[in-house]
Amino acid sequence: MPVVAVVNPKGGVGKTTLATNLAGFYASSGKRTMLGDFDRQQSARQWLDLRPAGARPIETWEMNGEVARPPRGVTHVVLDTPAQITGKRLSEVARVADRIVVPLQPSMFDVLTTRRFLDELRAVFDDARRFREAVGIVGMRVDTRTRAADELARFVSGLGLPVAGYVRDTQNYVHLAAHGLTLFDLPSSRIDRDRATWGPLLGWLAASGTARA
Repeated sequence: MPVVAVVNPKGGVGKTTLATNLAGFYASSGKRTMLGDFDRQQSARQWLDLRPAGARPIETWEMNGEVARPPRGVTHVVLDTPAQITGKRLSEVARVADRIVVPLQPSMFDVLTTRRFLDELRAVFDDARRFREAVGIVGMRVDTRTRAADELARFVSGLGLPVAGYVRDTQNYVHLAAHGLTLFDLPSSRIDRDRATWGPLLGWLAASGTARA
């Protein structure tokens, strides 16, 4: 059962956008999907409350501030995590997750904060190979044709981690979130360009050889 954790201690980088749309993808594929909200603000939980009855169901993981293995019968889990996650809580998330996705915006402030976080996350894993297998960076609000995307790729390559994908800057995410929906709940013809950017990330998540801390 794949468990994907979306983690970055910096707020405002797009963790909930990434988490909800990943859950939407798995649900649209017919998987029994659960969205766990470990964030004190409960943004993902509030988003689920807006989800219309006609959309593919995404279940709520009642975590009560604790990280644990999901209930039986669930095949795919996406975990949204809070800002400022460190220490024991970070270790717990890394232990339960098969893949850790780190959203990162191409700004110097985000890069510096994320570099420190990745050093801490690296220490959670017992060897460098497992860290590289489990952790991937996702460029948020990035146009892959721009210099910002090139600079972000250079930064990530220096860490020995993959750029698992990019999410382009579009108001579609804002409009859909207001109705509890994702890119994967609509006919593809309406959001083809946006959905196409998810291919590399979904491919990386589906790849074999997932690691566990």
